[in-house]
Amino acid sequence: MSEQSGQERTEDATPKRKEDSRKKGQVPRSKEFNTLISLLSAGVGMLIFGREIIDDIILLLRDHLSFGYATALNEASMSAALLDACISTLVLLSPLFILLLCTALLAPISLGGWVFSASQFAPKAERISPIKGLGRIFSVKSLVELVKAIFKFIAVASVTVYVIMLALDDIFAMPLLPMEQVFGTTGTLFIWCFLGFSSVLIVVAMLDIPYQIWDFNRQLKMTKQEIKDEMKETNGKPEIKSAIREKQQEFARQRMMTQVPTADVIITNPTHYAVALRYEQFGVGAPKVVAKGKGLIAKNIRGIAEEHGIALFSAPPLARALYASTEINQEIPGNLFLAVAQVLAYIFQLQKIKSHTRVKPKAPKNLPIPAEYQDVINKQFNSSANSSFNSSDQYRGNS
Repeated sequence: MSEQSGQERTEDATPKRKEDSRKKGQVPRSKEFNTLISLLSAGVGMLIFGREIIDDIILLLRDHLSFGYATALNEASMSAALLDACISTLVLLSPLFILLLCTALLAPISLGGWVFSASQFAPKAERISPIKGLGRIFSVKSLVELVKAIFKFIAVASVTVYVIMLALDDIFAMPLLPMEQVFGTTGTLFIWCFLGFSSVLIVVAMLDIPYQIWDFNRQLKMTKQEIKDEMKETNGKPEIKSAIREKQQEFARQRMMTQVPTADVIITNPTHYAVALRYEQFGVGAPKVVAKGKGLIAKNIRGIAEEHGIALFSAPPLARALYASTEINQEIPGNLFLAVAQVLAYIFQLQKIKSHTRVKPKAPKNLPIPAEYQDVINKQFNSSANSSFNSSDQYRGNS
């Protein structure tokens, strides 16, 4: 897709792209690392079971290669002896075979983890496409595999020739040695070859593992358009998200408006901001903001409050401070307790006057607003003033 559109894959794969690739069974693998682990496990197995296996094989050869003239001429007896020797050999080597089998199954998990995907077995047109096949043959990956194969062949051949040259005299003397010494010499040659092969594979695997991870991430790279398409698929189109967000905000405003009748007082700006407070006089919590808004929302809050007979108290600095510091259904901050307490005390005294004939209390003035809210208050005041000025200019222009 990116090649057809002319875009280059310059962006790293997203988590979704990596997860989708993993579901398809595509994870970084290193055949060199798997071969190294298998070879090392074979070496460990020989260290554990080698002496016992060699001793048992010597006894096995003595028992099964020693038979009489009559047995040698009997085809059935020779077949039975050969079958018995094969079964005994398999039994002797079974611990080593089981270790190698477990290693072959577990080694790939160490790089990329355990992944099984049926899609890897499904037929794909690109696997039989001549054009795709030529592309794979002349790809960078094929070139790297060729270089690795040549390096391994040269290195293994060099190690083998070097070991043979060192033990050339012992090899020529083997036909004259007892069987125990022959097996000992063969074991020594095997150990030296094993160490040489392992050293070569360690170097190759250390270079191959980071390359395979890099190549895998390179193949997963995406174009900018693919990332945009994925974001649309995952999160939806921006227009739809915006519509959903507006709908959610509308529902939230409607729920908020239903809480206005439960408020004890509405602290106003008096026109641009409105904050509805509720306080449980016999509770243990602080006053709580049940609704707040500015502009048209503030006007609606004041209208609902007037319909339900809820007191309106004009305190612009306090209204702005509460609006900026407290979210809906949250308690007011502690540094505004004193100012809110004076307002609530005044409101509760007014409520008592309605039920009893008493002198009307004086409204509190110069409420103690902490200095930390002054920047917010001034900013909101300037914004409100500019809004009012623009509205008046528009009104005069219309007139």
